[in-house]
Amino acid sequence: MSLEPASHDFLLTSLATPSPSGYEEPIQSVVRQFISPYAAAVRIDIHGNLIASSPVPLAGPRLLLAGHCDQIGMLVTHIDQDGYVYAAPIGGWDPQQLVGQAMTIWTDHGPVPAVISRKPIHLLTAEERKEVVQMEQLWLDIGAADESEARNTVKVGDCVTLDLRHRQMLGRRLSGPAMDNTSGMWTVIEAFRRAVTRSEQLGCTLFSVSTVQEEIGLRGAKTAAGSINPDLAIAVDVTHATDCPTIDKNQQGDIRLGAGPVIVHGPNMNRRVVSRLTDLADSHQIPYQLAAIGRATPNDTNVLQIHGGGVATGLVAIPNRYMHSAVEMIDLADLDHAAELLALFALHLTAEDDFTPRV
Repeated sequence: MSLEPASHDFLLTSLATPSPSGYEEPIQSVVRQFISPYAAAVRIDIHGNLIASSPVPLAGPRLLLAGHCDQIGMLVTHIDQDGYVYAAPIGGWDPQQLVGQAMTIWTDHGPVPAVISRKPIHLLTAEERKEVVQMEQLWLDIGAADESEARNTVKVGDCVTLDLRHRQMLGRRLSGPAMDNTSGMWTVIEAFRRAVTRSEQLGCTLFSVSTVQEEIGLRGAKTAAGSINPDLAIAVDVTHATDCPTIDKNQQGDIRLGAGPVIVHGPNMNRRVVSRLTDLADSHQIPYQLAAIGRATPNDTNVLQIHGGGVATGLVAIPNRYMHSAVEMIDLADLDHAAELLALFALHLTAEDDFTPRV
């Protein structure tokens, strides 16, 4: 398989668009522009979720596909008298990942380049060299001469991201920030496009949702489920690729870039949904990997499962190396196969399907 040019461009544009939790309007505009020609309706709810829906069939279940569009970032909290900018994290940062990084502050007047660094190694004491950098020890330098110039450029409340550039690696691999979770958002939107443009008629009502604020508590998926009231839901997020040094596969599993999307087992996942996903992948020669998580998942699957009286849920994950860093890496083949699997899942649903556990 290979991505259609418009779908490939949609992915690259999304990766270059800022989307820290709570600041998702720019990315949702990109999603709306791409998916609107294919959807019966596209709406933005009060929380900021973008919901694309198919025509309502005469009968059949309501299927929600969820991929969060928000990324981790920072939020300007203070500008000091020398013009240095301080920021609080949005989502889970490792401060070591930020030292020496090129950043962007997204202001009302456009992007402002910034850097995060620290005292040069030549000037560090022996004790300082042993210390782990803390978030409160970091600041942003925009090159301002003084506080006045800085305040005329940025303000408290502006959001901050890593420099949103991707690099094409060998094969079909891409590296850069925001793979988490542009990958999942792209997958559910592309799956919607494929499902509604196939010659087969959908036997379900399909909702693909670009959810918001996952990185700060799964908030968007919770409110999206509240308005859609799905019978089934599948979340798509990234998962740790373990095919690199220092990760213990005995504990984390053997998950590889390019070996296919990951179908996850565990208490958050409906066993019959999982079986349907694996059966479809087998019958259509779609490569996939298996993983298991024995606790509540730290992604949208968690809140989707327990909405209302309960939702039959599944989780499909995209392998991602170096998560929550400037050099996250994914394989386009995994995205392509994940989108195809979800499109097939939607196309094979009928009103006769029952995902109630067998007892």
